Amino acid sequence: MLTHIDLGYTAAGAFVSFLVGLTGVGGGSLMAPILIVLLGVPPAMAVGTDLWFAAITKTVGGATHHKLNSVDWKVVRQLTLGSVPAAIFAMLWLWLFEGGALDAEPLMRLLGGALLLTSLMMLLKPRIQPALVRLGSRMGGSMRSHQRLVVTCGAAIIGVMVALTSVGAGALVAVLLATVYPLRLGTKTIVGTDIVHAVPLTLVAGMGHSFLGNVDGWMLGSLLLGSIPGIVVGSLVSGRIREDHVRYALAAMLLVSALKMLAG
Repeated sequence: MLTHIDLGYTAAGAFVSFLVGLTGVGGGSLMAPILIVLLGVPPAMAVGTDLWFAAITKTVGGATHHKLNSVDWKVVRQLTLGSVPAAIFAMLWLWLFEGGALDAEPLMRLLGGALLLTSLMMLLKPRIQPALVRLGSRMGGSMRSHQRLVVTCGAAIIGVMVALTSVGAGALVAVLLATVYPLRLGTKTIVGTDIVHAVPLTLVAGMGHSFLGNVDGWMLGSLLLGSIPGIVVGSLVSGRIREDHVRYALAAMLLVSALKMLAG
């Protein structure tokens, strides 16, 4: 029988996974702060469990988007080429030099910084995109090779962030794709591509945290009770809600979470 706290995990799983299916973002960016600030989970355990939650949830969401033909597999490969090796490197660093997990205080500050960066990038995306469209039109065909390099290098940086904080696999990748490929990828394709790419990244990082003892299986099961229906519903209604409304709401939530992490 589920306890009150378990039901809290389940409600959190349903809420966050709906946003993941709807927008491709919100998984680590919202789940880790909810677990730490609202439910009192130790930071390292929250990060490791959140990564497994993201991997399993986004597998379901990715399958839904694949059926809807809203995934650009070439871009997925570009992202994975950078993010997965970087995440493996970060996990090895944690194991060899940090005893398997960062201390609570530096981890909270790192989480807060990642959330602050994510919220700012989400707010600045409409200002960045037009400038990149103009730059792409001036560069012509030579822009393509630069785009691939930027995506792969950006994904590598995000891969390290995700492995250490569980933040960025959705929100930062979505901003990266929207700014680098403003003409090639529409909103729904960005969401689908973002979700599918997050599966191998969070799976690799989650396996690393399992090895390091930073995963709570019972808590993960409680989160997943709400996640599967949440992400299916979110994926099905993706693209039907105004993007700017969702972006501003998410950015505000992330900003509040960031300030709590940095202050706490």
